[in-house]
Amino acid sequence: MLGLPPVVDVVTAGRVLGMGRTKSYALARAGAFPCRVIRAGRTYLVPTPELWRLLGLTPGASGDAGPELLDQ
Repeated sequence: MLGLPPVVDVVTAGRVLGMGRTKSYALARAGAFPCRVIRAGRTYLVPTPELWRLLGLTPGASGDAGPELLDQ
């Protein structure tokens, strides 16, 4: 996960958090997504550092934490 771009779409962020596509969009539309969501036109984006903070990770910490998390 630490190799993700600066922002990810809400579906990718939701998957990292264990949510499906429909739930991710529903929470984003309702303003209830667990971290900040940026609306750019019809697209919902989540800043990657927001995901790190939500998961208790810090940029520059252990580089192997991301792949382990994504493999689960």
